[in-house]
Parts: sequence; C-alpha cells; structure tokens
Amino acid sequence: MNQKLKEKIMESLSAVLPITGIVLFISIFLVPLELGTMFMFLTGAIMLVAGMGFFQLGAEMSMTPLGEGIGVQISKTRMIVLIAAIGFAMGVIITVSEPDLQVLAQQVPSIPNMTLILTVAVGVGIFLAIAIVRILFQIDLSTILIVFYIALTGMAFFVPKEFMAVAFDSGGVTTGPMTVPFIMAMGVGLASVRGDKNASSDSFGLVALSSIGPVLAVMILGCFFHPTQAAYTTSTVADVVTTRDLLWEFLISMPPYVKEVMVSLLPVAAVFVLFQLFSHRYQHRQVKRILIGFAYTYIGLVLFLCGVNVGFAPVGSFLGNEIGAAGLRWLLVPIGMLIGYYIVKAEPAIQVLNHQVEGVTNGAVSARAMNRCLSVGVSVSVGLAMLRVLTGLPIYWIVIPGYLIALILSRFVPKMFVGIAFDSGGVASGPMTTTFLIPLSIGACEAVDGNIMTDAFGVVALVALTPLIAVQIMGIQYQMVRKQPDQSTADMHTERPVFAEDDIFDFEDDDIFDFEEDDEGDDQ
Repeated sequence: MNQKLKEKIMESLSAVLPITGIVLFISIFLVPLELGTMFMFLTGAIMLVAGMGFFQLGAEMSMTPLGEGIGVQISKTRMIVLIAAIGFAMGVIITVSEPDLQVLAQQVPSIPNMTLILTVAVGVGIFLAIAIVRILFQIDLSTILIVFYIALTGMAFFVPKEFMAVAFDSGGVTTGPMTVPFIMAMGVGLASVRGDKNASSDSFGLVALSSIGPVLAVMILGCFFHPTQAAYTTSTVADVVTTRDLLWEFLISMPPYVKEVMVSLLPVAAVFVLFQLFSHRYQHRQVKRILIGFAYTYIGLVLFLCGVNVGFAPVGSFLGNEIGAAGLRWLLVPIGMLIGYYIVKAEPAIQVLNHQVEGVTNGAVSARAMNRCLSVGVSVSVGLAMLRVLTGLPIYWIVIPGYLIALILSRFVPKMFVGIAFDSGGVASGPMTTTFLIPLSIGACEAVDGNIMTDAFGVVALVALTPLIAVQIMGIQYQMVRKQPDQSTADMHTERPVFAEDDIFDFEDDDIFDFEEDDEGDDQ
C-alpha cells in the first residue's frame, strides 16, 4: 500500500475509533442494538475510515497545489475585478464539492439539497473574493471581522428563528476537508508574492472570512422558505439479517453517490485543466500526480458519503432518539460532552494546527496545552448543544456572546493568532461532527418533541465557535511568556518569526512536486 495512503487511513482510524468505542459502550450498557444494526454501523465506520483516508490524501495531492498555484498566479494580475471574479468562482466550485456540506444538506428538511448547497457556495464565493482583496490591500483582519460580524448580528433580527441554527451550522461545515486545504493554499500563494514582514500572517484569514458568507446567505434564504411547512424524514437503519443483506444494502445505495460525486468534482477538474492550459505551471510529473489525487478524492468521497448516510449517521439518530425517550435524557449532556472531547482530540487537522502553534511560538504554547484547551472547549460546546435540545435555549444566546468575546480578544492578541484562531473554527468542526453529532441531536430532539430546525441544528456552529476563543487565549499566554525576563525575544523571532509554508501543510514542497522518488516508490 502507498505509504502516505496508509498514514492517512491510520489518521482516519484514530478519528473514528473513539466514537465507535463510545457507541459500543452505549449499546452494551444503555441502549441495546440489534446485531444487524451494529454491523451496519461498523461497516459504515470502516467505509468512513477508508473514505477519509483516500479523500485526505487526494485533497493533499490535488487541492493544495492547485490552490497555491492559482493564488500565486492571480496575485500577479493587476486587475482587481478579475482577481475577485476568480476568487468567487473558485469559492463556489470548491464548496459544491465539500462532503460536509452535502451531509448537512441531506439532513435539513425544509430546503431542497441543491438549493442549500448553491446558496452556501455563493456565500463562500463572495467572501472568498473579499478575503483575497483583503490580503492584496493588507486590510487588518480583526477590523474586517468585526465589521462583518456586526452585520451578521444585525441580520439575525430579521431572520426566522427556524433558520438561525442552520445558518450558523452552514458556516462551520463549508470549511471542511475539501475547502480548507485549497483555500489555505491559495492564501499562501497570494501572500508569497508580497514578501513583506506581514505576508505569512496575512495568509491566514481566508477560511475565517469564507465561513461568514454561508451564514449570511442562508439567513437571506430563510426569508423565502417556511420550515414549518416541511416534514423531516427520519433516517432509519436498514433491517439486515445476513451478511449478504448487509453487502447488498450498501451496494444498492452506492450508485447515487457515484453520480453525485462525479458531478461535484468535474468542475474542479475542469478548473485544473483550464489553469494548466493557460499558465503551464505544472510539469508532466506534477500533472500526473494531481490527476492521481483527483482519483483518490473521488474514491474517498464516494466511500465517505455512502458509509455516512447508510450505516453511520442513522445509528447516531437512533441512539439520540432512544436515550431521549427512555427516561435517560439527562444523560445526553454528559454523553455529548464525552463525544465532543474525543471528536476534536482525534481530528487530524486539529493535531496539525496544534503543532503549528507550538512551532511558531518555539514551545511557549505547547501542542499538549492547545490539545487540552480545545478538547475541553469543544466538550463544553457539545454539552451546550445537548442542553439546547432538552431546553430549547435559542442558539443566539450562546453564539452572539461567544463571537463578541472572540472579537474583543482579537484586539489584544498577536496578529498571527487572530487569523489562526478564526481559521481553526472550520478545522474543529470536521467530518466527525457533521456525520455523528447532527444525527444524534436530531434523534434526541425528536424523542423530546422539540423543534428540529431550532433545537437540533446548531451543534456544528457551537463546535466551530470554541477555537476562536481557545486559540486566542493561547495567544495571550504566548504574549505573557514573551514578556518574561528569562525569555529571549530575539530567539523567538529570528528562528521562526511567522508561519512558513511548510508549517501550514506539514510537508515540504518536494512532497508535492518532486516525482523523482515516486517513480521508484509506492506512488507508481
């Protein structure tokens, strides 16, 4: 097996295994599951692991170099309108391919899937264009975030309450495994041409601004749809008796995802072909590798979506429903907190982020401290989400004060931590949050006769909120350590003043573009 593919699958296994263990524990001591249901869940988990492994490697091989190349190329263009148009188009195309968004769209009862996906994609496109222009004109990230979050808060007063939670959730799911590598790579490409002292820190923030667009777009969409007129279709686990039934259930469910993923990836592949024809940026071996990356991405997405929708998510919904209906509903809060703690701890992208912060601060803020802070924070967030399910607490009572705290902190922490913090919100609300916590919330909400649109949705938004505060607290700690007399400020700045490109992606350029070793290695 390709060594890098093996590494990605092992990372995916570490992300899925804790949740699988918790479900097994619950099925033994709280909510007994039929063997057929349990095997459906385990098969879905296996497909999820394999799909995430293929997908992450494919995105690394294709999305990252394509995003960086486009960023470098458009930064050389003098026409601001053309740059913004390209940013908009790329934001729309990449977002349509985002698996987390497709999973969320499947679970929102009041909006047709494609309508929600296109609305969110347009929101990402508009704000990605704004984010690109911000980098080119060197506009302060904290200032622009404050302006747009004030606008978002004002807009919230005119939106039906049924769409508030979905709107904030859409901002979290759009910055997933497909979008983040591409957008962060584009930021690196844009900033690399500038060469000034703030270039590297300004490369962060694209994900942060791209997360605002979907929230505003879905709020506007909410004015034209009426969720009270739509019924939610409960996802049920297929009734299987034999292994043949289990295999057949997944096989007959796979063709729609084969077609759906093909439609999603074709525009991205077309962008690559056109970009290569006009720029001739990549050599033959590089083109070969990127095409292999697209193939890996395709296989991964098909396995991911089929495993999630057929075997994994329905069990989450079932457990939430059973716990909520069995007189054990108070256990939803501690169970949710336990799941939240391990979900963020196992997300591979979070581990990369933690080591980035440790590297840029020369150990002043350790990866272990970051990990612990984020795990506790997200645990609290999921506990609050379960509390909302049980009590009907409006989401804006939590989200608006949370963002207010994050924006106030942004005026007092080092500039680089602002971009990292607001980008990290999308990283924390990864595939595991979308595929398990949302169905769990929906199932529990149905059991307690709550409103799915107002009470069940919002868990992704709360998970995405925590890192904004947690990482900036780490930034304050970093500042305090720097001011201590025994710290050498010169050492902390001359060795690694800001994020380098290899910090962001955790691999060298040669890993992407040097194919001399590939001809003899596993990638053949």
